[in-house]
Amino acid sequence: MAASCVTLKPRTFTLSHHGKQRTSTLLRRRSYIAVVSMSTNKIDIPIMVNGCGKMGKAVIKAAASAGLQILPVSFGSPDESGNIVQVCGNDIKIHGPPEREDVLASIYDEHPNLIVVDYTVPTAVNDNAELYCKVGVPFVMGTTGGDRDRLYKTVEDSKIYAVISPQMGKQVVAFLAAMEIMAEQFPGAFSGYSLQVLESHQAGKLDTSGTAKAVISCFQKLGVSFDTDKIQMIRDPKQQIEVVGVPEEYLSGHAFHMYHLTSPDQTVSFEFQHNVCGRSIYAEGTVDAIIFLAKKIQSRADKRIYNMIDVLREGNMR
Repeated sequence: MAASCVTLKPRTFTLSHHGKQRTSTLLRRRSYIAVVSMSTNKIDIPIMVNGCGKMGKAVIKAAASAGLQILPVSFGSPDESGNIVQVCGNDIKIHGPPEREDVLASIYDEHPNLIVVDYTVPTAVNDNAELYCKVGVPFVMGTTGGDRDRLYKTVEDSKIYAVISPQMGKQVVAFLAAMEIMAEQFPGAFSGYSLQVLESHQAGKLDTSGTAKAVISCFQKLGVSFDTDKIQMIRDPKQQIEVVGVPEEYLSGHAFHMYHLTSPDQTVSFEFQHNVCGRSIYAEGTVDAIIFLAKKIQSRADKRIYNMIDVLREGNMR
């Protein structure tokens, strides 16, 4: 399994701040049964992973290792329609938009305990969620972006079960939860402090990190004045290696974040840092979310929409 985090030694970062530089260390109701065989480690939860890019493939690998059933179908773009993607010994056929509803309805008829996993693209979030809700299929949404208010309303109105979280890394989610608790219990604790934020992701990620925005929101509640357009986004591979310290083998998949707080008189500083190499941390979190959701469906829980904090609170992670 790929490494999920490499932060053995402190790294130095150069950040720009006010011209200065600082170096700092159709809805269906069905009976639902999820069966776990302790002798074979086989979990009878069929999953369909939509979006067979790098993240989708990482989820398939983690799910196969956990004993989940990988269905050989996936949704993709019109250009990908008809392609066969091989992942962990599975030949997965990609279906384009015109086929989606018929394909999903057919699979759901055959596998009534199906859970869909979505790692597609931000522009597909709302259309995909509306389709899952129309057919009545529970899903785990790890894709970021889209109209999130519309997404939650769609799922709420449909009454289906879903885990929706733009951040699937369990340990990162725990850190975010701790930040939220601190912001709630100690509002204004960092009033007057200045904040510098650096985030580095693979070059293909064009938008600003949602995790960074969530952490900044907590700092704002703690009294820090900071606009998200001041985030230093590093996407250049040369800078990522030389400045940020990203291992070369993880340039194509990493998430490095650093938050530096400085007191008004420059005599006190705090630094928060979380660095992720590879995608296994998100894939493993996604598998936990799938198993969590299957249990909620089986128990007919009153609550229908969950996030990764709910998964963490359950305390039954692998």
